[in-house]
Amino acid sequence: MDKLSKAYKDIEFLNSPDARTIRILSEYLEPLRRLRQNRVQDTIVFFGSARLKSRDDALAEKQEVLEAIHRSTKQQTPKTLLDQLQSAERMVETSRYYEDAVELSKLLSEWSLTLQKHRFVICSGGGPGIMEAANRGAHLAGAKSIGLNISLPFEQFANPYIPPELNFEFHYFFMRKFWFIYPAKAVVIFPGGFGTMDELMEILTLVQTEKLRKKVFIVLYGGDFWNSIIDFDEMAKQQVISRGDLRLFKTCNTPKEAFNYLKRNLTDRYLKK
Repeated sequence: MDKLSKAYKDIEFLNSPDARTIRILSEYLEPLRRLRQNRVQDTIVFFGSARLKSRDDALAEKQEVLEAIHRSTKQQTPKTLLDQLQSAERMVETSRYYEDAVELSKLLSEWSLTLQKHRFVICSGGGPGIMEAANRGAHLAGAKSIGLNISLPFEQFANPYIPPELNFEFHYFFMRKFWFIYPAKAVVIFPGGFGTMDELMEILTLVQTEKLRKKVFIVLYGGDFWNSIIDFDEMAKQQVISRGDLRLFKTCNTPKEAFNYLKRNLTDRYLKK
């Protein structure tokens, strides 16, 4: 008689709709275990676009377009190439956010290494763009960082700067969001799209409604971008938020400014006896 297998070894069952609760619980318990094993006490989370490139990559992409234009045999350059050139030039311009994210992460990681171990570990969404820049900055400082990846049909893949022991892959967005916020003491939000907006509004809502029992310092990085995308002053004027809500975050425009703000406030709140 064949030996019966246990339910928790039944892969077909574990991947079925009936076991969804088990899979959700796994995405809570497995990261909890791994973070404890690596003695991560708390984090500084970087949010931002997966589409932004490093300056070197953006310049290389622009050069490819210029070479394609140069090779064009038509008397007039095809509009598609001109559009590509305009897009590439824009990407070179916005690459400053990638470089600033690397520098800010490096500054924070270097500071973290001078403190009690495993404080204020850099955490990102684990993918390319600003996420890669955050992990890259920590790597340059000689510090470990966390990547909370998510399986998506596009864009998302683990960047090479995350140590394997702190590289996570999530299926459920809400469990990934939980692990962004639960250990976080600060959040830095760089320019981004729908995902970044979602993360920004969620953290602002949690802080505004006092659902977080701890103090989380929120930095909006890049005043020109954020002031053109979201008119917070107008929201206060229209009384859909209060004037006091404008103090929930700090807008910064340079890595040094953001670093000094976070270092000062995190020290006062969490490091002074």
